[in-house]
Amino acid sequence: MPAAVEFRDVCRFFGTVRAVDRVSMEIAEGEFFAMLGPSGSGKTTCLRLIAGFEQPTHGAVRIFGQDMTGVPPYRRAVNTVFQDYALFPHLNVLDNVAYGLMVAGRGRAERRREAEAALELVQLPGYGARRPGELSGGQRQRVALARALVMKPRVLLLDETLGALDLKLREQMQEELKALQRKVGITFVFVTHDQGEALSMADRIAVFNEGRIEQIGTPEEVYNRPAKPFVADFVGSSNVLPPEVTFAVAGRRAWASLRPEAIRLVGGGRPARVLATAFLGASTRLHLEMAGLDITMLLPRGAQVPQPGETVSIGWADGDLHLMESA
Repeated sequence: MPAAVEFRDVCRFFGTVRAVDRVSMEIAEGEFFAMLGPSGSGKTTCLRLIAGFEQPTHGAVRIFGQDMTGVPPYRRAVNTVFQDYALFPHLNVLDNVAYGLMVAGRGRAERRREAEAALELVQLPGYGARRPGELSGGQRQRVALARALVMKPRVLLLDETLGALDLKLREQMQEELKALQRKVGITFVFVTHDQGEALSMADRIAVFNEGRIEQIGTPEEVYNRPAKPFVADFVGSSNVLPPEVTFAVAGRRAWASLRPEAIRLVGGGRPARVLATAFLGASTRLHLEMAGLDITMLLPRGAQVPQPGETVSIGWADGDLHLMESA
C-alpha cells in the first residue's frame, strides 16, 4: 500500500535560500503526523509542497503513489486549514462550509445536507445562520475544519491552526483535533512550532531544522531518545552535555541529553552550585552549575528547595543519560 504522502529527496530553493534541503519521508494513511520546528526551518514549505502551492526544485512529492509534479492544488486529494481560518465574513457559517461544494457544482440541497453534517461533526449543530464575526476563536476554527472536511479529502493539512488561541482553549482543541482525526480516519499533517502540541497529538513527529529533518519518530522516541543535540534542546527542555562533560560524568565521549525531571538531589552525588530557583506551581526549577556547565533540574512540589549559593549533590539513573549523534 503506498504512503499517503511521500517525499523523495525533495528540495525547494528560493534564489540562494534552501528552504527545503533533500527531505525524504513517508506519512502513512490514517496517521496524525506533525512537522515540528522553529520559524524558517522548512516545515511550512513542506506543507505547501503537499498542497500544491509550491513545486519542488528537485525531487518528487507523491500522494498515494501518484507523482504530484505539475498537479494543481484543486486536483489533489488534500485540503488545508490555515492559521487565520480564511473564512468569508459576509457569508454565514453554513455558506462558508458549503462554499467548496458550490464551486464544485453541487446542488443546493446536497450542499446544505453535507454542510450541516460537517458542522455536526465538529460539534457546531445549529450554528449555520451565524456569521464568522459572531463566533469565538475556537468556533471559527471548527468552521474552518468543517469547510475542509466537507470536501472529503484523503489528507488534511493544518498550518499552525492553534496558534491564535489562548492556552486553555488551545489545549482543549488539541484533544478535539485528535478525537476528530480518529473519528474521520484520514491522514492529518499538522505544522507547528509548539513542541507541546506535537507531543500531545501526533502519532509521529518530524523535527525540522534549517530545511532538513533531524529526526522522525513517535513522541516518546523524540522526547526520550533524541537523535541530535538540536532535537534534545528543541523538543522539551533538556540539558545537552558536550562530549567532554559526558566523558567526565559517564566515561563516554559523546553528546548526551539529560532531562531536568530525571535529575534528583541525592547523597554522594555530583556537586552542583545553585544559581537560581523558580517556582512553577507543580514543581520548582533549579538553575545549577556543575563542572562548569549550566544545568536545569525540576524539584517536585513539596520538596525542600535549596537557596541560591548553596552547593547540592545531584544524581540520575544510568538510563536517563541518553547518548546522541554528533551535533
